[in-house]
Amino acid sequence: MPCGLSPLIMCPELVVAVDDGDTQTLAENKILVKQLPRLVVYNNEVNLSCKYTHNLFSKEFRASLYKGVDSAVEVCVVNGNYSHQPQFYSSTGFDCDGKLGNETVTFYLRNLFVNQTDIYFCKIEVMYPPPYIDNEKSNGTIIHVKEKHLCPAQLSPESSKPFWALVVVGGILGFYSLLATLALCACWMKTKRSRILQSDYMNMTPRRPGPTRRHYQPYAPARDFAAYRS
Repeated sequence: MPCGLSPLIMCPELVVAVDDGDTQTLAENKILVKQLPRLVVYNNEVNLSCKYTHNLFSKEFRASLYKGVDSAVEVCVVNGNYSHQPQFYSSTGFDCDGKLGNETVTFYLRNLFVNQTDIYFCKIEVMYPPPYIDNEKSNGTIIHVKEKHLCPAQLSPESSKPFWALVVVGGILGFYSLLATLALCACWMKTKRSRILQSDYMNMTPRRPGPTRRHYQPYAPARDFAAYRS
């Protein structure tokens, strides 16, 4: 019985041809994107690379980055082709930039906040020529933004020289100011003590006695000795 007329007789050549055609069609209509599973951000900046398996040369494409499990927030996007360097931009307030490489799109995110920790998905779309092609949704990348702790900056030896010079000058001025203050205090105490001693000396000197009362003898009339002679 000829091949294909009975359900019990298989045609392996025909099956293989169909499978290869389906696989090739699927590969042409879909773009595979690979991302790192997790990135930890310590300085509020991160670079997220999206590797894709498709030739975008001489094609109009769109590469974008989305935030959230449902990809509700468009973080950064770029439109163009490889004939010129396109511009990355964000319409949702993110500080973003990027770079196009060989089968790689890298998004640069800056000034990230702790509350922007989430899962991020890359999306690649071929806009022209037809047909429209986009990538299957990848597993995404969890970007974990750590809180930034400010540490005191360490001074280099060259930059610390003026600082120590100011410290030495300030110490010398402070020392002389202390000496001047002590000298003024000593003079003031000495002057005060001399005034107290002078005041005590004035209090101890004898006072000048006042006018004394003279005691007069009782008046007696003068005797006339001539009368007695006669």
